[in-house]
Amino acid sequence: MIDNDEQIIRMKTEAEIPMENFTSSDYRSPQNNDWCASCGDFGILKALQQAFVQLQLSPDRIAVFGGIGCSGKTPYYVGTNGIHTLHGRVLPFASGTKLADPELTVVAVGGDGDGLGIGAGHLINSARHNLDLTYILFNNGVYGLTKGQPAPTLQRGEQTRSMTHAANSGRLNPLALALAAGYTWIARGYSYAVDELAGLIQQAISHPGLAFIEVLQPCPTYNDLHTREWYEAEDAGDGSPRLYRLAESDYQGCILPGATVNDANSIRQNCYAKVLEWGVHIPIGVFLQDLDTPVAAHGIPAEKGRAEHLQNAIDDARNNSNEPSQVDIESCYGALKIDAAD
Repeated sequence: MIDNDEQIIRMKTEAEIPMENFTSSDYRSPQNNDWCASCGDFGILKALQQAFVQLQLSPDRIAVFGGIGCSGKTPYYVGTNGIHTLHGRVLPFASGTKLADPELTVVAVGGDGDGLGIGAGHLINSARHNLDLTYILFNNGVYGLTKGQPAPTLQRGEQTRSMTHAANSGRLNPLALALAAGYTWIARGYSYAVDELAGLIQQAISHPGLAFIEVLQPCPTYNDLHTREWYEAEDAGDGSPRLYRLAESDYQGCILPGATVNDANSIRQNCYAKVLEWGVHIPIGVFLQDLDTPVAAHGIPAEKGRAEHLQNAIDDARNNSNEPSQVDIESCYGALKIDAAD
């Protein structure tokens, strides 16, 4: 039984506790960073920290998992819980932790060699569960930590200065693979467009489900083909820039709750056509936002089911759609409700 005096003391104490106001310094680590000068990884790290600031996430309630390679060092450089895992196994580690602590914000990071080479099976299998976590894939076209061998994203016939002969294997398309596997939020960013990338990471973390971001990340040491100058070319051969933003086009990739199978498949087909664009023109931004596929029955943080969060996502989709769907808040909220029998 709590007497009135004790209750007043408790209320006063709680009222005097200041609200946390996290800044970028709260997400920095004292670890010495040994990435090469001008590496695109620096931009991704800064964008990740900015996203945490924008979301005002408590550092002790974030877990960043890294694979093997230069990108695998990321957990050492953020002031959160950091876990350096095994080659190609970052997603199983991240998934297991999310299941154990659904309220934890979980971000997995890894390179294109780590995630699309030995880790490709886990990339595909993880999508089947649609757990509420974010996977950021650093794409530089090479195995940077082991001196520049061709990674799965390098095109057949391409040869960087670190290679003794041209790549003899075909290129894997990370976005096409994520789409086919079933990721419910898919985007591509560019490591030197830090503010824009931070916004994408913020959206990915806020998405109720499994989010995938491919980040184009030039490797100035080993990859002399896909350089910053190549990506940022203002004239890619036809008088227009190589990189272009989906948000500035009429592209629509949002599947709203209650969408018919035909409508959902039509959006995915359009998405597939868009992710195939590469070379002369490369789109960046959000390719797919699937609000219809249920989140896994386990590993759902309570705040992700808030009606206002879903309503904001749907409002954004409506504002960017030529044909707004008549979806109300009840159906949106119901899209995340899971039958206990499942």
